[in-house]
Amino acid sequence: MLSTSVLVSAFLAGCIAVLVTLAIERWGGLTGGILGTMPSTILPAAAGIYLAGDEVLFAQSLAIMPLGMLINGIFLSVWIYLPPRLERSKSPLFATALGALATWFICGMLMLFGVEYALELGVSSWSMATLGLLLIIGLAVRMNWNVREAPKGSEPVAFSVLILRGSAAAAAIGAAVWLSSQGHPFIAGLAAVFPAIFLTSMVALWLAQGPTVPRGAAGPMALGGVSVAIYAMVAMYSLPEWGVYFGSLVAWIAAVLGWSLPAYFVLKARVIPD
Repeated sequence: MLSTSVLVSAFLAGCIAVLVTLAIERWGGLTGGILGTMPSTILPAAAGIYLAGDEVLFAQSLAIMPLGMLINGIFLSVWIYLPPRLERSKSPLFATALGALATWFICGMLMLFGVEYALELGVSSWSMATLGLLLIIGLAVRMNWNVREAPKGSEPVAFSVLILRGSAAAAAIGAAVWLSSQGHPFIAGLAAVFPAIFLTSMVALWLAQGPTVPRGAAGPMALGGVSVAIYAMVAMYSLPEWGVYFGSLVAWIAAVLGWSLPAYFVLKARVIPD
């Protein structure tokens, strides 16, 4: 059962990751950024974690995900604010990617230590999840406060890059499911939201379109990514209550109708059409 959960979750996550890149390329940074970051790879991740472990580990793994999405928002903000400061760099893409990953790693380690300390103080998993949700909402709104150009891509993303992107997402989700089954719920939750999709999206779009498209997509992607945090919080209750299939559907509908679509229409009204 464990090996099946890991493999199925990883495979589905890899397929979904490729589709998100194609969505941004086809529809532009705004539409693709928000609609392409609707809860996707978290579905097989949450389902796999639920099937691989007990309900306590499942709840703890999902509770960390809103804080993980906050770190992903910080990761994406690096792609907005760092490239203009690297105009004289010989490898601005490499420097930006390295800076974003270093930022994510440092913030991730600090978050894990903070979560462990909060648990020792008696803070509940639900309280930590709620804090993470409020913080990522605040950060995402700030990132989208100023209008940025978010054009469609003019060149197709290379097939090899799509395969790399899918493989990275599959590896992250597979690792998350396995870690949860081994009794490491917080590391599993952080691994489940590792920015494999965001990283490969930014790199693939930069290579194919230049820095403008990924910079324009970063803000909407952060805003759309809030739906993942909402999905995790709803799924903490819906999967144990209604099972993997219907529980996942309930959480997905709540996240999309409660956040993704409203966020899309609000942002669409504020910017120049793609």
